Amino acid sequence: MSEISYYGRPLLKAPVWEWAVPTYFFVGGTAGAAMTLGMVAHNVGQRRLAERCRWIGAIGGGIGSALLIYDLGRMSRFLYMLRVFRPTSPMSVGSWVLTLATPLSLGSALFHNKPLGDAAGLLGMPLATYTGVLLGVTALPGWYEQRRKLPVLFAASSLASLGSLLELMRNSPAEERVVRRVATVGRAAEVAIAGHVSAATVLTAASLLVSILPGGKRKRIVAGVLGMAGSLALRWEVFHSSQRCR
Repeated sequence: MSEISYYGRPLLKAPVWEWAVPTYFFVGGTAGAAMTLGMVAHNVGQRRLAERCRWIGAIGGGIGSALLIYDLGRMSRFLYMLRVFRPTSPMSVGSWVLTLATPLSLGSALFHNKPLGDAAGLLGMPLATYTGVLLGVTALPGWYEQRRKLPVLFAASSLASLGSLLELMRNSPAEERVVRRVATVGRAAEVAIAGHVSAATVLTAASLLVSILPGGKRKRIVAGVLGMAGSLALRWEVFHSSQRCR
């Protein structure tokens, strides 16, 4: 959008967020998807996969919290957002979801506690998608125009990045079948929902293609790396699409 004010300046300011924010979109989304998959895996008897997902959720939630605090500049600013809970504010809801889900996932991983894992799992998908809602409610055209797509796109990309990460780990044959399905569904949905060709969709589509080809460990590593790169690139592309407000 090229509208400018009478003073030659943009009508809308681009975000002042730095690299930590789109990186958090990626890390937090992967962590949220891991928490939810951990809940599902435990309930279908995949205990080892569930434990791994809970650790991914806990570590990812911790890294995500650190990224947000870094972007805010001080811990006190993050704590300030937790003074009240505002259901109408995606930022407030997301801050509370992150604050609750991370220790729940860590507790379930440390103590092999199913109720804690289930609670983290229920919070997982909101954690993976609230950033899409947050961007969509801004006044910036590049995000507002995609407000209905962004949460679903972030959910698909979170599944894709989780599946890609798990592909880089050692899995049993039963676990590998679950991982392959998660990765395939996430990648296919991400490419379909994105609806345009970009560096991110090319990387994700390439990871999808590699994953369905015959091969062993090397193929899984290539697919996993491409999938992680595609999901990370997607967050950065969405982040930079706000520049269309200039």
